[in-house]
Amino acid sequence: MATRGFTGRRSTGDETGRVPPGQHLVEDFPVLSAGPTPRVKLDDWSFTLKTGPRPVKSWSWAEFNALPITKMTRDIHCVTTWSKLNTPWEGVLVDDILADAGIAAPTGFALAHSYDGYSTNVPTADLIVGKAMVALRYEGAALTPDHGGPARLLVPHLYFWKSAKWLHGLQFTERDEAGFWELRGYHMYGDPWREQRYTND
Repeated sequence: MATRGFTGRRSTGDETGRVPPGQHLVEDFPVLSAGPTPRVKLDDWSFTLKTGPRPVKSWSWAEFNALPITKMTRDIHCVTTWSKLNTPWEGVLVDDILADAGIAAPTGFALAHSYDGYSTNVPTADLIVGKAMVALRYEGAALTPDHGGPARLLVPHLYFWKSAKWLHGLQFTERDEAGFWELRGYHMYGDPWREQRYTND
């Protein structure tokens, strides 16, 4: 079911102090996904914010791109042991999505939902106060489908499977609900610095 690489080997950390234990640096940008890459037309794309099952607000592609755009350069770390430094992104902070919807974060947890049926859970505290965005561009160009375009979640301080590709919504939940990989043995939180790859890590 998983693209080759999701059960990657462990390797030694780097001396820079920016690479978590068990990771190694890469210069390229590896592509991993759990299934076929969806091709979402911009005219068909929408993003919906929900509290539980209730939709709070939805945006079309044009409406979403009219929200404040923020640039963010961060290191990213994949559970398959690669890390990439200084990755440049542009997108809409989750804070600005909430502000446009006229709400504060309503619960302590969220599920990110993707066009391919994928989901992943993230605590709300890891999405707000400038920590996460819905990324629309990488290295100044529109996100390609292989890297999650048109839009992906970016939560760079957690393992990269938490940065759901092909995003179409965020759903705030009352409890921490497991997503796709979490139901299949991956860690509920996924802190690279604590090597939280699998359930009992």
